[in-house]
Amino acid sequence: MVEVGKGFAGMARLILPRNPDDIPRIVRLLRDPRQWPGERVPFVQPHHVVVGHGGNIHGHPGDRPKPSDPLKEPKPDERNSKVVVGIIDTGISKSATNDHGGWFKGRYSQELDDVDKAYSAGDFFALQGGHGTYVAGCVQQAAPGVSFDPEVALDPNGLGDEETLCAKITELGDRVHILNLSLGCFTEDDVASEPMRRTINALKSDVVVVASAANQGTTRRSWPAALRNVVAVAALAQNGDGSIVPACYSNHGDWVDLCAIGNRTSTYLKGEWQLPGEPAPTPFALWAYWAGTSFAAPYVSGAIAQKMSDDGISAPQARDKLLASGPEFHPGYGVFIK
Repeated sequence: MVEVGKGFAGMARLILPRNPDDIPRIVRLLRDPRQWPGERVPFVQPHHVVVGHGGNIHGHPGDRPKPSDPLKEPKPDERNSKVVVGIIDTGISKSATNDHGGWFKGRYSQELDDVDKAYSAGDFFALQGGHGTYVAGCVQQAAPGVSFDPEVALDPNGLGDEETLCAKITELGDRVHILNLSLGCFTEDDVASEPMRRTINALKSDVVVVASAANQGTTRRSWPAALRNVVAVAALAQNGDGSIVPACYSNHGDWVDLCAIGNRTSTYLKGEWQLPGEPAPTPFALWAYWAGTSFAAPYVSGAIAQKMSDDGISAPQARDKLLASGPEFHPGYGVFIK
């Protein structure tokens, strides 16, 4: 029995019986012109799950956060306080301003629904608990003192859906200059997510959206990064000897615009990390080293914010200056933002 649900982002919604294996087959049937003789074929997509791009934790346990020594507190650039970066993610740590005062204090207003729940049980981190706090630190590394607005669209395991993401994009769109999305999804047919496309197209023209390219090491398009009016960011890897190479995990292709180092240290939480089968938990003390396009994207968001302050220009102008700032680092990885 098919039900009509509440639509979102200008799309109607049909709710099918709880058998997910049927959804691709039903979508293909609804797209078949033979089902609609003499009529316009409807545009139909599944309702997609979105995931955070913090390493390849989902199915690839080797890429997980590791404890790290603290970074030196950045010296704030007071000009950056006038620039606001929206961060739609897992939220921000409840104690972020106390734990990382030199990084976050006075730079955002925390609301109850902005808090990252972070833990699966006790002080054990969920798969992407702390992801949003980590991303916020990456923004500050590129633009010390920049203001930011955190919102929750992913649960502590790094999972969300299009509906929640689109609602948060709409909510933030009127009060930020730059919107960072370290998350995304594939679509079954590699056609853009229509709800994301509509929602981002509806933003004011002076808002720049930055999104991570995802971590499967393919040229397959991830959404929303691959949308025409979104800055898609791939990741580079910095080796122990200081050399910089394309990150093997990073998605890439002609749809990618910019790249930055994706393996870095940033602000984190206190707790313990343990995957099934590991002999003992790993303790964390407010700092972590992590790799993923999730962390290249916010560095680019911060670089756009810093360029706005340095040159006294708008976010789109700053984006365009960075896009024109040099040659492509490597085919399919875009211009390198140091």
